[in-house]
Amino acid sequence: MAPLRAAATVLLLRDGAQGLEVLMTRRSMHASFAPGAYVFPGGGIDAADAQCHAQSTRRATQSDLHLTQAIAAIRESFEELGVLLARRVDCSHLRTEDIAALDRKAPFAALCAAHGLTLSGAEVFVLAHWITDRDLPKRFDVPFLVARMPEGQEPVADESEQFEPVWVRPADALARHAAGQFFIIFPTIRTLDRLQAYATVDAVLAACSATDEPLFTSCPRAGLMHGKESRHMEHEAPFGELALTCPDGQIVHELAWQTERPVALMKNVQRLTAPNPGFMTGPGTNSYVVGDPHTGYAVIDPGPNDAEHIERLWRAAGGDIRAIICTHSHPDHSPGAPQLQSLCAQGARQAPPILGLPSAPTARANSAFTPDRALADGERIVLRGSDGNTHTLRAVHTPGHAANHVCLVLEEDGLLLSGDHILNGSTTVIDPPDGNMADYLDSLDKLDAVCAECGVHFILPAHGYVLGDWRRSADNPSGPPHGGARAAIAQLKAHRLAREAKVARALQALPDGPVDEWVKLAYADVPERLWPVAQRSLLAHVERIRSLGGFNL
Repeated sequence: MAPLRAAATVLLLRDGAQGLEVLMTRRSMHASFAPGAYVFPGGGIDAADAQCHAQSTRRATQSDLHLTQAIAAIRESFEELGVLLARRVDCSHLRTEDIAALDRKAPFAALCAAHGLTLSGAEVFVLAHWITDRDLPKRFDVPFLVARMPEGQEPVADESEQFEPVWVRPADALARHAAGQFFIIFPTIRTLDRLQAYATVDAVLAACSATDEPLFTSCPRAGLMHGKESRHMEHEAPFGELALTCPDGQIVHELAWQTERPVALMKNVQRLTAPNPGFMTGPGTNSYVVGDPHTGYAVIDPGPNDAEHIERLWRAAGGDIRAIICTHSHPDHSPGAPQLQSLCAQGARQAPPILGLPSAPTARANSAFTPDRALADGERIVLRGSDGNTHTLRAVHTPGHAANHVCLVLEEDGLLLSGDHILNGSTTVIDPPDGNMADYLDSLDKLDAVCAECGVHFILPAHGYVLGDWRRSADNPSGPPHGGARAAIAQLKAHRLAREAKVARALQALPDGPVDEWVKLAYADVPERLWPVAQRSLLAHVERIRSLGGFNL
């Protein structure tokens, strides 16, 4: 990867007749980075910027780093656009005609000192922190700052680095870009998209001043979607999968869902997605094939009884399947197990055992499941090769989504195969009586402890892309402090508890129900078409609230 260069950019904002506007300019067509793109003014941080603190105002909560970045942004906006975020002794700004008389190429600190100007560092706030994508040849570590455009000033481009300054509403800039009329790059697109949420300059500055830290940090990752480049931020579903498969930023991993062939996630982990996409299954059920030619293979969640999918699993393992493991008994996970076992038995090898936990009496009729052998909590299934290599799957009992749910940790690689307990892109349904919310939340805590113990950074769910990221480091500056798996678990638990608080408020407002009205209140932020499914998890929350003595229902 190319080394990172420290830089700063600033979004100059004003309140226009139709709402918030931001100042953008077109980069030179000869620029080495994003030529011809419309951008926010900015550039590299100079050593002299850190020496100008005494010439600037400063907020009590503003760190040395953020002040240096603010000064760099002030300098760059002056050099490139003739906009000067500085005040005279009487606190007034220079006007455009005053700035026209200044030499923009003169040493900045000396110029301001000569004219008795104090830099307005305290009026510049951090909106976001971007680290340039790993695959690009020139990379920057850059805060996106925000400031109010000084009254009495108009931008005048330097006509060497920046051209054609324009005030534009974020929504209009995005629409023009979509129409091919306004070229902007990924970080600009995503920043404008978030800026749309604010109606006024005051609203933006209030949000940024609340913490004095970036509202979001991102070092995007890129993959392929139907063969075309596709970039994604940390909160987007494909990010974790790209972090696992292409840690150094290579654009080689295809993200489009397909069922015809296995997808290699690691040398010893393949994913085959069953052809059962739908409302409850998303792109389909993910079956995982773990192992290598020396150790043989284990298949996790063979999925529905689909003959073609079962044969693909068998072929992906070269027919050498040593164990078939079902995370739970639901009909999109376990029915394929006996068929896969029978297919294996047709060869010269012994038929592999079907492992898991038997379905509980609370399970629905279509979820009846009896394994050849029940997995003990903490039991290890070891695939051992003639070359001394091993792949160890540790069983972790995780009731909640189903009473017989079990997750698996691939210990050598620090991967958690989460079944339906943790999904990517949605929260799993907790459907009483087989589902239990108290058990589910306890199991999340248990998984967090296991991830901490085993150094798990990535989660392989039964539906959706891989979740997670490597922990934060010099090469991964936007990564989570403790690894992406634990961050995903913490976020999921916080979401569940926040939903439970909404359920509790609905019960307080309408203690006698009916349930349909509770759903309307507690899931008002969820599309109405999902309410029938949401009602199941709502009842699981009600059970837990009752168990905690919250209500006598």
